[in-house]
Formats: sequence, C-alpha cells, structure tokens
Amino acid sequence: MKKLEVLTVFLVLMASASAEDGTSVNAGDTAWVLIASALVLLMTPGVGFFYGGMVRKKNVLAILTQSVIIAALISVQWVLIGYSLSFGPDIGGVIGNLDYMGLSGVGMQPNPTYSETIPELAFMIFQAMFAIITPALIIGAFADRMKFSTFLVFTLLWATVVYDPIAHWVWGSGGWIGEMGALDFAGGTVVHISAGVAALAAALLIGRRIGLDNGSHPAPHNITMTVLGAALLWFGWFGFNAGSSLAADGLAAHAFVVTNTAAAAAALSWMIVSWVHMKKPSSMGIVTGAVCGLVAITPAAGFVSPMASIAIGAIAGAVCYLVIVFVKNKTRIDDALDVMACHGMGGIIGALLTGVFAQTAINPGGADGLLSGNPGLLYTQAITVVATMAYSFMMTAIILKVLDVVMGVRVRKEEEIVGLDLTQHGEEAYPEMEIPS
Repeated sequence: MKKLEVLTVFLVLMASASAEDGTSVNAGDTAWVLIASALVLLMTPGVGFFYGGMVRKKNVLAILTQSVIIAALISVQWVLIGYSLSFGPDIGGVIGNLDYMGLSGVGMQPNPTYSETIPELAFMIFQAMFAIITPALIIGAFADRMKFSTFLVFTLLWATVVYDPIAHWVWGSGGWIGEMGALDFAGGTVVHISAGVAALAAALLIGRRIGLDNGSHPAPHNITMTVLGAALLWFGWFGFNAGSSLAADGLAAHAFVVTNTAAAAAALSWMIVSWVHMKKPSSMGIVTGAVCGLVAITPAAGFVSPMASIAIGAIAGAVCYLVIVFVKNKTRIDDALDVMACHGMGGIIGALLTGVFAQTAINPGGADGLLSGNPGLLYTQAITVVATMAYSFMMTAIILKVLDVVMGVRVRKEEEIVGLDLTQHGEEAYPEMEIPS
C-alpha cells in the first residue's frame, strides 16, 4: 500500500511540475503542427508545378527534379546541422551553436524556448519545411541554364550560409533581429526576401538565356500546370501561416482567415491592373497575383486584421505586377520566372506593411504598428528588410562566384539549346508517341 501511495505522490508531483513550467505536450497542438508540416512540404512540389508550367517543355523535368531533390537534400542537412545553426543556443546574436547537431537532445518533450505544448521534434520538422521551400523558390531565377551538379552544391551551401543564419537572426533565441523587436510571423523576411534577393543575384551572375537578345521571350509551355501549382501553393500556405501559431488556437484560425483573404485580394488586384494594361484578364496572371498576396501576408498573418489583409493583398498584387512590367521587363536581368518581383518584392511589401498594420489587440506577443501609434515598428521592419537583402545578395554572389571558378555554374551552349531534361537527366517530359507497327 505504501508503495502505491509513494507512486501516486510521485506522479502528482511530476504532473504538477509539468504544469508549472508549462511544457506538457498538447495532443491537439501537436496534431495541428504535424499536419501543417505536411501542408508546407506539399508546397515544394507545388513550386515545381508552378514554375514547371512557365518554362519550355524541354526544361520542365529539370525544374521538377530540382524541387524534389531539394526536399531530400535539405531534410538531411537540417537534421545534421541546419536546425542547430538556426535554433541552437545563440552565439553573438548571429548563429546558433552545434549543441543540437544530429538532433542531439532534441526529443519528444517541448523546448519551452520555442513552444511549450508540442514536442521539440514537431517544432523541428515544421521548421525543416521552411528550410526546404526557401531554396526551391530561387530555382525560378536560373531556370533553363544551371548545371545540376553545381545546383546541388549551391543549394547545400546557400541553406547553410544564408538561410540558417537569417532564420536564427529572426526566429532563434537571442537572434539580433528578433531581439530588436522585428515581426515576421511565418517567413516574409526569412523565406521570401532572402530567396527573392538571392534570385536577383543569381540572375545577374549567371546571365541571360540564349535567344532572349533577339527580342523573343519563351512562352509558358503549360499554363494548366502553373495553375495547378498555384492551387497547391494556396492550399499548403494555410499550413505555412496558420501552422506558425504552433498551436490549434484562435491565432491559428486568425492567420488562416487573413491568409486566404490576402491571396484573394491580390488575385483580384493583379487581374484588374493587368486587364486595364493588357486588355485581357490572364489566367496565369491571376494565379501569380494570388501567390504574391500569399507572400505579402506571410510576415503579417499573426499580427494584422482581416481588413488590413485586404489592403496588403491588393497592394502586393498591383505593385508586383507593375514591378514586372515597368522594372524587370525593361532591364537585361533575366530572372526567368520573376522570383524577385513576386517573392522578393512581395516579402518586402509584407514586412513593411506589418510595421503599418500590426496590432497587439490581435496578438499580444507582437507589437503595435504605425496606424496604432507606434512608428518605431515600421523603422525596425525597414532595418530588417535592408539587412536581409544585403546579406542574402552578398553571400549568394560569393557562393556563385566561387562555384563558377571551381566547377562551373552554367551548362554549355549546346546543352542549353537541347534542354536540361535530356542533357542533365537523360529524360523527356513529353516523349514523342510512337505508333506500334
């Protein structure tokens, strides 16, 4: 009997201790974060379809292959060192140390530094999906012309040297941007600005595609595929943004609503502006507008009202369209699939407008923005944008310059003419049908 009483007291004390430090695992929160992780993973092949429809048919398999292999490559990198560099104990506000290398000490109990109700493994895998999709966004800039072997090394280096430090700056405990009070709910800065600016650097260094100098512009080979990719992105983005609440709670519901609303507003905005400008409402333009709205609401999703999300989406749709038409298309920069104009510019718009529309009434863990009487947040957001852009551009340029010397970045002219599907992978997306004899 005494043994039973001792055991009962022990269990009560353990439960009490768990309640006091707030780190008991919540089944509902854990289930939601795992589902959200799967939704975000779905976005990476979604990027492949979205980009794949825009390129010529001789390069569609190359785009899809790059998207899939990134998921494999970064999944392993994240377990080995990426998670530790991003979320490990802080070194000078700049990077995490290697205490969590190989997921050492990362287990089935919560890490109260990041979430008190889900296992740290759930938090880790959710963040892994962000690390995966970010370099996948960059591939649109060098579509049709990058060597696959160099692409693999570039992706690994970029994730380690660019993404992991920026993730620590913004989201890691002790990171200098987070300590400054900047807001990035789900990755407008960490994911979209860093990838967009990296894409700009890549487009500048790798150069224009063959054939563009004669005034021609390759037409999308399959707009239907692009629409499918956009649909997968829109669907997966609910995990991206609502999952960033890290709980099945009211804030997740709020982020879900404003995510959908901003995407819808941006699709409408892009359609209207392009309809006036081009005299036709383009289907590819409409879905591209929706993606720009999803990008722009990402940093703001847990901090702004539904009405603010309409403004953010509408501004993003119109501005991103105008950037493509009046800036990107009038330069010699061949960012093939408009990564900077959509993800980079969308992320910048979202980060800055978070500084305008954020309200602590929505999320007490955030801050009030300009319209709520705190212009300082807009200043902080601007510093974050500039710092992220400068670091991502500089480091991307250095990585590509070194790789070009060591192994070459661009495929040979004849390989580019034939297409990457055959020259890099020995396959065709649409082999000619043979009539059996």
